[in-house]
Amino acid sequence: MSNLPVEPEFQQAVSEITQTLEPFLVKNPEYRRALEVVQIPERVIQFRVTWEKDDGSLAVNRGFRCQFNSALGPYKGGLRLHPTVNLSILKFLGFEQIFKNALTGLMMGGGKGGSDFDPKGKSDNEIRRFCYAFMQELSRHIGADLDVPAGDIGTGGREIGFMFGAYKKYRNEFSGILTGKGANWGGSNIRPEATGFGLVYYVTEMLKDLDNTDWKGKKVLISGAGNVAQYAALKVLELGGKVLSLSDSTGSLIATTEEGFNAQDIATIADIKLARQSLTTFVEQAGTDQRFKWYLGERPWALVEKADVALPSASQNELNGEEAKALIKAGVRYVAEGSNMGCTLDAIEIFEATRKAVKSKANTEGVVFYAPGKAANAGGVAVSGLEMAQNSQRLKWTHEEVDAKLKEIMVTCYKTCWDTGKEFSEGSILPSLVAGANIAGFIKVANAMRDQGDWW
Repeated sequence: MSNLPVEPEFQQAVSEITQTLEPFLVKNPEYRRALEVVQIPERVIQFRVTWEKDDGSLAVNRGFRCQFNSALGPYKGGLRLHPTVNLSILKFLGFEQIFKNALTGLMMGGGKGGSDFDPKGKSDNEIRRFCYAFMQELSRHIGADLDVPAGDIGTGGREIGFMFGAYKKYRNEFSGILTGKGANWGGSNIRPEATGFGLVYYVTEMLKDLDNTDWKGKKVLISGAGNVAQYAALKVLELGGKVLSLSDSTGSLIATTEEGFNAQDIATIADIKLARQSLTTFVEQAGTDQRFKWYLGERPWALVEKADVALPSASQNELNGEEAKALIKAGVRYVAEGSNMGCTLDAIEIFEATRKAVKSKANTEGVVFYAPGKAANAGGVAVSGLEMAQNSQRLKWTHEEVDAKLKEIMVTCYKTCWDTGKEFSEGSILPSLVAGANIAGFIKVANAMRDQGDWW
C-alpha cells in the first residue's frame, strides 16, 4: 500500500507527461532519474486563513502555495480562488507550470497556489478581508527573486490589488511580488489579454503548417467566458474568424446564425462576468433568443454540426473522449487548450490517433491537430514574465512592444514544439505537439537541475 495520498489530477498530469516522454527516455535512460526528482515539489506550504464576514461571524479557509521547481528562476504561477481548490489540483497546475514556463524562453520556475475560498457572492469588503488574511501568511514565502504569484480563476485585478496592498503593508516595501497588477501601479500592457491572444497566435502557426491557411471564415468553438475565452474570441474576430460558442459552469451559449458572436456581445459578457454573474444574465436580455440558443448544464463540443477549430478555455478535463469524437464528426481540424489540461487523456489519445494515421502530407483528411495547454496557453505567463522584467527595470513598455514580444514568444514556442515533436514522433508525417512540448520543456528543466546538482 502506498503511503502517498490519492491525487487524481496530479497523477493524471504526471501520467500524461511520462507517456509522451517515453521516446526520449528510451534513447536517454539516465533522464529517468530526473523525471523521478522533478515530480516532487521543492516545497509545499499549507496554512489556515481566518477572516471576518460582513455579519461579524468567523470564516475559515485553507490556503496553499506549491513551490514546485526553481531550476530556471523564481517560482511563477497563479493563485486560484475556488471552492474546488485542493492540493492535488494545485500540484497538477504547478507541475504543468514548470514546463510551460520553460517553453516561453524566460527565466521562470514553476509554482501554483490559492485557496478554497469562493469570491462569488461575497462583498468587496469580504473579499478584501480575505485577501489581507491570506497575504498575512503568504507574504512570508514570496518575493521578487523568490516566488512571484499571479492571478488565476477567481483572482482578478481586484483581488491582486488587495493582495498587493496587504503585502506592501506587512513587508513595508513596494516590490514586484505579484503580476497582473493595475496598469498605473506596475502592471503590464496586454496582461489581461495575453493568454487569449497568445492562444490564437499559437493556433495561427498550426493553421499555416497543416493547411496553409488562416483564420478567415473559420468556425470556432470556445468554452469558458472568462478572460481567456473573451480575448481569444476578440482576436479570432479581428483575424476574420467566426465564434460560435461561449460557456460557463451553468451551460453553453451557441450561435444560431452564421455570424456568431460579435465584439459587442463579448463586451457585454465581459461586463456580466465582471459582476460575477452567469451567462444566463446575457440570455435573459432582449433579442438574444433570436441569435443564440442556451443549453443548460451542457458543454459546447457536441452542440454544433460544423466547426473548424475548438479552443477549450474554461477548466481542466472539460473535453472528454465522447466529445472528442463529436468534434471529429463536426469536421474540427484544430484543438488547442486555452485552459490547463483541458482535454482528458482519452480525448488526447483520440486526437493523437488521427495524427498518427496521416500517411502523406498531401492527404490529411480526418486529422485533428492537437496542442496542449502548457504550450498553447503560455501567453499569460509569458507576459507575466515580461511584467517582471519591466518591474525590475522600473520601465513600462507600450502596448505594441508587449504584443510584438508576446507574438514572438508564441511563434518560437510553437516552432520548438514542432521541431522537438518531429524529432521524437517516429513514423509520423505530422509531429506531435504534445510530445514536442513535454520533451522540450522537460529537457530544459532537467539539464538545469543537473547543472545545479539536483540529480546525477
